[in-house]
Amino acid sequence: MMVKQERAVRTRQILVRAAAESFARDGFALASLTMISRRAGVSTGALHFHFASKRALADAVLHEAAAALERTTCRADRAPDPLRALVEATHGLMDGIVGDAVVRAGFALSGDPARTRGDVDLRQQWQRWIERTLQRAEWEGRLAEGTSCAQIAPTVVAATVGFEVLGCRDPDWLTRRKIDRFWELMLPRLTDGATARG
Repeated sequence: MMVKQERAVRTRQILVRAAAESFARDGFALASLTMISRRAGVSTGALHFHFASKRALADAVLHEAAAALERTTCRADRAPDPLRALVEATHGLMDGIVGDAVVRAGFALSGDPARTRGDVDLRQQWQRWIERTLQRAEWEGRLAEGTSCAQIAPTVVAATVGFEVLGCRDPDWLTRRKIDRFWELMLPRLTDGATARG
């Protein structure tokens, strides 16, 4: 019984990974269940045993991608200050998009008009984390005088999501060099010599 359960879990993981690769490459509309089952090396019957539809498979990819993004932001939250957390999380996100088909597909699915909206939107999840982190920086007195989370968050969200979108076509947008350059320009404007209130 245990062997069967382990095999079922493994098959499900293989299907999610194969679906992620197909969604990331072809988009939701063009990826077919036949193509996904072939890529996974399982029968379409096995696919349907685990997932009733392509939408259910996309939802599974999105939930796994959301969990990966949560791990990235939780790791960054351990940084000594919120602005450092922003830099670390941005690098973590871009590394995830480059190196993990599930994360890459999750972001692609979040912005794919062919997919009906579900309960997971990675770009919104990312936006909420950035807003919370900048709010914490503001509370701790780490932002420049006269600068607020409300002013800064839209720029940081737009820029980082822009890197993600542009990186789909040109991976150079996701390199550490590009991200470092963005933060080298941005951080001095955010802090302007601000010091944390003790």
